[in-house]
Amino acid sequence: MSGRKAYEATKRLIDIIGSVVALVVGALPMLIIAAVVKLDSRGPALFRQTRTGRDGAPFTMYKFRTMIHGNDPRIHEQYYKDLVEGTAEARAGDDGEQVFLLDDPRITRVGKHLRRLSLDELPNLINVLKGDMSLVGPRPPIPYEVEMYDDRSLRRLEVRPGLTGLAQVKGRGSLTFEEIIEYDIEYVESRSTRFDLWILARTVPAVLFRRGV
Repeated sequence: MSGRKAYEATKRLIDIIGSVVALVVGALPMLIIAAVVKLDSRGPALFRQTRTGRDGAPFTMYKFRTMIHGNDPRIHEQYYKDLVEGTAEARAGDDGEQVFLLDDPRITRVGKHLRRLSLDELPNLINVLKGDMSLVGPRPPIPYEVEMYDDRSLRRLEVRPGLTGLAQVKGRGSLTFEEIIEYDIEYVESRSTRFDLWILARTVPAVLFRRGV
């Protein structure tokens, strides 16, 4: 077995074991989050959305709903266009640092707290178990985001998208689009089991200290 194939097999094994353990341990907290989401605003607790996976393959991604039900997606589409073109306006994050995340009026009260701690992404573990995603990799883009990519940006689709990634531990919302792409390409070119474990180990403090939110 070649080095790359051995890495892919090991990565998949880690994904399966990691997602199963996390889903079992997190079953009760996820049920509580689902109940709170339902009580906070009208609509389903689970949000399903088409995302773009490895080699451009579409899949249905699962998240906890953090926005009002039936919202207008054009708000985010315009924001992402501005981000790609470098015209998105920065704002002050929770710790005062500059962030490029959209101050989205569609986000619910509970949704705001879930996003700060990335708890809305826990159902992504289902996608990891199914093989649509990995524990580590570039975050999965929405199809209209991919339409704005140039050839270099498309390189981030060479691997399975991840629950967390290099860009997420390096800055999250404080990064420009160009910086996100560069970190994602760095991961694509340097990926290894050791690198994956390094990213996973730094994901918890990155979330707890809420960098770039």
